Amino acid sequence: MAKPILKWAGGKRQIIKEILAHFPRDYKLRSFHEPMFGAGAVSFEIGPKDGTINDVNRRLVNLYEVVKECPEELILFNRRHQHSKEYFYKARERFNAPVRGESLDPVEEASLLIYLNRTCFNGLYRENSSGAFNVPFGRYKTVDFFQEESIREASMVLGKLEIHNEDFTYVLELARPGDLIYFDPPYHPISETASFTSYHMNGFDLKDQERLRDAMVELHERGVMVILSNSNAREIRELYSQLDGFTISDIKAKRAINCNGSKRG
Repeated sequence: MAKPILKWAGGKRQIIKEILAHFPRDYKLRSFHEPMFGAGAVSFEIGPKDGTINDVNRRLVNLYEVVKECPEELILFNRRHQHSKEYFYKARERFNAPVRGESLDPVEEASLLIYLNRTCFNGLYRENSSGAFNVPFGRYKTVDFFQEESIREASMVLGKLEIHNEDFTYVLELARPGDLIYFDPPYHPISETASFTSYHMNGFDLKDQERLRDAMVELHERGVMVILSNSNAREIRELYSQLDGFTISDIKAKRAINCNGSKRG
């Protein structure tokens, strides 16, 4: 078992017990796949025996590859960081070097992601239309961007898993009957301002939600167990309410994000 390294909008650590209550009792014996990994609270909690994780965000995937392959090097790099408002914006500029066509060492990029995530406003991860991370400086009394214990624990979990960086539909090719898949997409908005889906410059709209629904139906028909978390939006309930073999359950969750991401460049 490990803790998420990153803060994450929509992260599941606070409601992990409620989520696992809907898992099969033998979930630890099944191959496990998490195609929309984010901060990975579920995978890190259960410590799968084998399986895959995936995220469409290349920077996230780079972080987890570095954590898996060279955790101690990452820990040493994290110790180099200072912390001030001026340092934060210099780090953000450096982190966005690949967007400008400049190269960035994978370990440095992973370390910058942890630092920025732990010190930015509300722990948000948001990209603009160009793919640049654009969250402003956060004001905290204390910050912890070293994350040494979390990195070492996460490395142990990730060592048993394959890491992918592609569309969630990759799992259609490799999932086998009896496998367990947990989907945690960007939640569909329940109002114009009540949800946040700008984790990646391409977003995740209702058509993507429909593609996800179709993938889940196909997997279910092949004997794969599928579990999904999403918002209690009318459009989402309509996507799943008439499907045979699917059950909808409500879980209450507190959310701390309160900002208008559409107004930031």
